[in-house]
Amino acid sequence: MITEETRQRTDLPVGRLQDKVAVVTGAARGQGEATARLFAAEGARVVLTDRLQAEGEAVARSIGKSARFFAADVADEGAWKRLIADAVAAFGRIDILINNAAITDHHGLAELTRDRLVQLLSVNLIGPILGMQAVIPLMVAQGGGAIVNISSINGLRGTSGMVGYDASKWALRGATKSVALEYGAKGIRVNSIHPGTIRTPMLDPDGTLDGNALASLLRIAAGRVGQPIEVAHASLFLASDHASYVNGAELAVDGGWSAGFIVPAEVNPATRVSN
Repeated sequence: MITEETRQRTDLPVGRLQDKVAVVTGAARGQGEATARLFAAEGARVVLTDRLQAEGEAVARSIGKSARFFAADVADEGAWKRLIADAVAAFGRIDILINNAAITDHHGLAELTRDRLVQLLSVNLIGPILGMQAVIPLMVAQGGGAIVNISSINGLRGTSGMVGYDASKWALRGATKSVALEYGAKGIRVNSIHPGTIRTPMLDPDGTLDGNALASLLRIAAGRVGQPIEVAHASLFLASDHASYVNGAELAVDGGWSAGFIVPAEVNPATRVSN
C-alpha cells in the first residue's frame, strides 16, 4: 500500500535526471516547487522561475547549488530570452521545460471581462508557447529535449462558470499536440499533464481545506484530493528517458475524476434490492 509518507517523499529513486538541466515555471510554491525539488533530488540542475521573487529565491536556496531562481513573468517574451540566457550561462544547456505557471478564474460567460480573459490567456497559453519558442532552438541544437505543459482536468472537459480558464487549458492541450508533431522527429517530446483537484495554495490558500469532504462532494474516485508531489512525479516520468517514446500524450493526474463520477449508493440502481 502507498502511504501518505511515500507520497510526500522526493528521494525515491534518485538519478533519473542526472546531469540534465530543467526550467520550471511557477516554481515558488505548489506543484512547481514540488517539481523543482524532486528534479533536483533526481540529479537535475534546476532553474526556477516565478513572479513571487522572495518565495522563489527561498526555495532555490533550500535546494542548494544545483538550483537558481530567476524572477520573470512568463507572458513577457523578453523575460524568457533573459531567463534562457541566464540558464545557459549557469548550466550550459537546457534539457527540460516544465510549463507549470498558471492562474485560475471562476467567472461564467456573462461575468468574464475582456481584460481578465486576456490575462488568463497571457499566463496560461501565451506563456507556455513563448517558453517553447525560447527553449526549442537549444534543444534542437543539442539533439533533443522534453517539454511538459501543465494543463488541467479542465482541458479534458468543461466546468460551468470557468469559461476563460477552460479555454486556456484546452488551448494548451492543443498546442502541446501541435508542437509534438512539429518537433518529434528532431528528438523533442512534448506532452501535457492534466491535474485534478490538487492541494496547492491556489486551491487551499490558508491550509484549512477538508480535502476528503471536497473529494466526496466532487465524487472523485480516489476519495481525496491530490498532493503537489503526485503531479511532480508525473512530470518526472514524462521528462525522463523512461518516457522516450511518449510524445503528444496527455496524462490525467486526478484520482480518477476524469474517468467519471462515483454514483452514491442511494441513487445507484445497481445497489437497489427489488422485492
